[in-house]
Amino acid sequence: MLEGPKVSQSELAKRFGVSQPQICRIIKNKERILSEWHRNGDPERKRKREGKDAALEAALLRWVEGARAADLPVSGPLLQLKAKHLAEALGRPDLEPSGGWLAHFGARHNLAFKKPLAEKGDAEQPTAEHWAGVVLPGLLRNYTPSEIYACGETGVLLPASSPGKGESAGDRLTLLLCANADGSEKAPLRVVGESPRPRCLQGVNLGQMPWSYRAGSLAGMTALLFAEWLQEFNEGMRRQGKSVLLLLTKHETHPYLQLSNVRMVFIPPATALAQPLDHGITSDLKGHYRRRLLRWLPAERGTGQPTLLDALHMLAQAWGDVRPGLITSCFRAAGFSPDAEALALTLAPGLLSQEQLERRTLMDEELEHDGEPVEADRNEGTAEDEDTGEPAAVQPCPSEREVWGSLATLRRYLECRATSPDLFQAFYELEDAVHMVLAG
Repeated sequence: MLEGPKVSQSELAKRFGVSQPQICRIIKNKERILSEWHRNGDPERKRKREGKDAALEAALLRWVEGARAADLPVSGPLLQLKAKHLAEALGRPDLEPSGGWLAHFGARHNLAFKKPLAEKGDAEQPTAEHWAGVVLPGLLRNYTPSEIYACGETGVLLPASSPGKGESAGDRLTLLLCANADGSEKAPLRVVGESPRPRCLQGVNLGQMPWSYRAGSLAGMTALLFAEWLQEFNEGMRRQGKSVLLLLTKHETHPYLQLSNVRMVFIPPATALAQPLDHGITSDLKGHYRRRLLRWLPAERGTGQPTLLDALHMLAQAWGDVRPGLITSCFRAAGFSPDAEALALTLAPGLLSQEQLERRTLMDEELEHDGEPVEADRNEGTAEDEDTGEPAAVQPCPSEREVWGSLATLRRYLECRATSPDLFQAFYELEDAVHMVLAG
């Protein structure tokens, strides 16, 4: 209408039922209004509503446009995580982008965050044989074994707990495992449970634990939790000055992120290749975890069944028990190692080596220990005090229950005051040494 025969502003105001100054402002800002209308693409929109955080929305919109220009999928949970990071960068750490905030943001900018189709582009993907025989070897040649990582999830059950501990029998935990091809680095366990604030974790310095805990719906991994872990993993690689390859299965909870130091590559679901984790790493971890659960002797410890906190420590110990040699063999067996073709496969999927079987037999013999407290040696030997000359009684040998009580006190002190997760490795070794002494 503005491009047609000239009509006075007063006439336009009468025709549309608005004031003449409004018509004047519209004509003055015609180019800007048309530009925003075309960008928004919603012909029914009559008002331009601004959000309360204009700077945040502008930065987030630029990120969305860049992601879509690069043909990267953008989901709602991923956008919420990015909005949180941008808010912190803009000095708004208190902002929590909710689902409602995301819906209003999408409506203002005509954005739809739909679940990306898993089948999109699959027809253009190479066949399973081509990917396994050509694409994957080409990728692996660009990295050393220490720079090739694989990650995935597995589930374990939390044992029955005593009343009042805040967990129930059979609670499920999801573990996120990540290791590199030569076994030189295992990322700290990320554990997902159902309880957002377990009572047993109160007072624990969670930032210094050799594991991390998050709450997820039905104790399962979500896209938001996985994206958070990816950002932390990338930051860890950046601090080490490493650029790495991360191999993982395609799943709706595994969003693709463009990261500075991590190249994500999804394994096509149709390939015959199995994850290295599925070739024995996961089963070995669970075997160590089961043995530690069986080794928990309630009669000696006097604390009932293990709590979630106890299980988290046992899982961290079990992850530490997985040998680098086993991890290397599993990567080779899966074909995820640069020298996989030159080396014979040493492990069949899900099977244990002879060394592992012998070690598990030894541990089973240790479990036969009946757990009865050892009688303390109460010989009343005396010694003369050099200063006072008064006899001093020799301390009796502590019972097993007293030993476990002392270790529990030490662990609690470390949980509250530890300055590094490495301290727990020394504690775990001490605990294992006590088990060996008692078993002997």
